[in-house]
Amino acid sequence: MHIAAIVPAYNEATRLPGVLAPLVKATELDEIIVVSDGSQDDTYEVAVQHPGVQAIRLDKNRGKGGALLAGVQATKADILLFIDADLSGLTAGHVSKLVDPVVRDEADMAVGVFRGGRFLTDLAQIIAPQISGQRCLYRDVFLRASQVAQMRFGIEIGLYRFAVAEGLRIQSVVLTGITHPMKEEKLGVWRGACARAMMYSDIGRALLVPTLHRQGMRAWNLLRNHSVDR
Repeated sequence: MHIAAIVPAYNEATRLPGVLAPLVKATELDEIIVVSDGSQDDTYEVAVQHPGVQAIRLDKNRGKGGALLAGVQATKADILLFIDADLSGLTAGHVSKLVDPVVRDEADMAVGVFRGGRFLTDLAQIIAPQISGQRCLYRDVFLRASQVAQMRFGIEIGLYRFAVAEGLRIQSVVLTGITHPMKEEKLGVWRGACARAMMYSDIGRALLVPTLHRQGMRAWNLLRNHSVDR
């Protein structure tokens, strides 16, 4: 099985090296793809200079769903690993633990949930573990889910709803010691609050999509026609 890690990143030049280092060490991975989603900093330059990493630069911000779709387009891997670009505490061991249920065909989608990182991020994933950005899944699961490029920050809940609707096997995987900065910490109180409101809006729209599991061809067409700059 060919496994590709896809890292959607927006203005994460500072934090990105701390995520790429353990990914490069993870022996299970055949590819590592960073998608700089319209970043205004050096995210793309940091990624492209990192040994063993393929970098894609999107000129305009497409949101997380669009960035993941661009990354999937750049690989033919059978198994996809989605990892956020702003994590701290990620290790190669976490990668192994997250991909293992899918590699062993014990799950169609494995969702990583934080524990023991810090209180706020642990609490968020206790309340809503299905919105975690850390997940491993079969390629065809992602492609069969509809409206992926339009979901932006709603992509996680959209994928989760699709998997539930299709009766797929979902397994939660505890990732001990990982955390990430809150939006208010990254952007300041006001801009962070606005970004959080937009994220919740995207999630809300994903929750309202009535037939996520009946429009799979749309994802296939988006994947074929979406162009990216490598």
